[in-house]
Amino acid sequence: MNNMFSDYGIVLAGHGSRDSDGLREFEALVDIMRRQSPQRSITHAYLEFASPTIDQAVRSVVESGLQRIVVVPALLFAAGHAKNDMPSELSALKQEFPAIEFHYAAAMDLHPLLLSLAQQRIIEAEALSAKTVRRTDTCLVVVGRGTSDPDANADVAKLARMLEEGMGFGTSLVCFAGTAKPLVADGLAAASRLGYERIIVLPYFLFDGVLVKRIYAAAESLQDQHADREVLKTTHLGPHPDVAKVFIERAQEGIEGRAAMNCALCKYRVQIVGFEDQLGLPQQGHHLHVRGLLAQQTTHVGHTKNEWKPYTPHPIEAESFHIIEAGRDWSDLADDERSVAQRLVHTSGDFGIVEDLYFSPGAVQTGIRALLRCKRIVTDVTMVQSGMKRALLEQLGIDTWCAVHGRETHLIAESQGITRSAAGIRRAWEKWGNDIILAIGDAPTAVTEATRLIREHGWRPQLVIALPVGFVGTQESKDDLRRCMQVPRITNRGTRGGSPWAASVVNALMIAAINKLAQHELR
Repeated sequence: MNNMFSDYGIVLAGHGSRDSDGLREFEALVDIMRRQSPQRSITHAYLEFASPTIDQAVRSVVESGLQRIVVVPALLFAAGHAKNDMPSELSALKQEFPAIEFHYAAAMDLHPLLLSLAQQRIIEAEALSAKTVRRTDTCLVVVGRGTSDPDANADVAKLARMLEEGMGFGTSLVCFAGTAKPLVADGLAAASRLGYERIIVLPYFLFDGVLVKRIYAAAESLQDQHADREVLKTTHLGPHPDVAKVFIERAQEGIEGRAAMNCALCKYRVQIVGFEDQLGLPQQGHHLHVRGLLAQQTTHVGHTKNEWKPYTPHPIEAESFHIIEAGRDWSDLADDERSVAQRLVHTSGDFGIVEDLYFSPGAVQTGIRALLRCKRIVTDVTMVQSGMKRALLEQLGIDTWCAVHGRETHLIAESQGITRSAAGIRRAWEKWGNDIILAIGDAPTAVTEATRLIREHGWRPQLVIALPVGFVGTQESKDDLRRCMQVPRITNRGTRGGSPWAASVVNALMIAAINKLAQHELR
């Protein structure tokens, strides 16, 4: 080996798990790597849940005296963890240790050794059966982890196709353990309807864990329901020497500057259908709230340390709210409704708007809980997004989504003869389903479309905030929403409103959520 590349340490960074079996297998793999490359310092780390965390592992390598470190993502595909979370950790470490030379390796992707290992796992499962079934009479179901990155999900489909054609299966299907669709139950149900004599379920996972066990349970349930066909379960990849070889190879590529991410269809670098709004987004980590979580739980005797602090307003904001509190008798509103109403007064500068506000029963409390559970707010226009307090969104880990400027939204609007705002709401219904808060501050047509989808198609957003401004259809749309009893809703009467109003309601809900978390009031 070239001496230039010989004196470096490897930090193998795994996802982490709450399942001790998964952690044991990961650490067993690290032991295999050490045997394969005894001259190398190889340290393991975890992105989430378990310890040591990546920063802890890197510090131990730095303390050992090595000046060159390559972080290798122990991940099958390059999705959010490989593209955002781990690089964000590495960026922070580079600032902490400017004298250390850091490198970052590529994810495993569809390496030939992994394809061969998947083939081996299938053959092992077939050998456990007393039956002899032709592969043409067999349906292969490949189960991936599932991510929000379509490129990574597509690689699972590519893997399934390569195994189908290479091994001669009658067909193959793909499903996912989470995030992407179809989910495992739906994928197995679809496979059962195809009528094949045998179904082989391959969990394409590196290590055991909660999700792998759920996949096995779903396969066993399918077998119980269909005694007329055979359902075989393969093992996952596991701590195998070939997996270790791939990681060592990736480390060498990384240290030599040959690590190649698959950027051809990366949603951050190329305009991908359905993900246009993520083109060029800053790639930031979203894992810090669960980094080293299990160690924290051990340290705090079963409870993570509470770091929530009540919302502290700017002194001018605080003085404004003292004036607002004294400006009228607020006893006609419940406490949670009063906080929203006062923030709207603060935004509009008008006490008179309070008489026009409408809260369906329990709407505010429902909205607070929905923020913490669903963590997604859909808006009709970007101005509503802009009015939300960015620090609160980041503190609570809440995403916002607006489709009004998307290419697909334009196409729907043109082809269906509706406004872009209405088309954006239709896309939200299609894309996100019920687990959202809907905040409308500009377009009455967005309110009308939301109400139609709720009544005619069973859409059930967790909360609808509708405070558009204007004279054409505005009052009528809000009146109709007020009568729409299927969903919790916050709206007002008349033509007043606007994007800052809708954003202010969301801000009030986020402040209330943070204060309740700080006070341990949420059950």
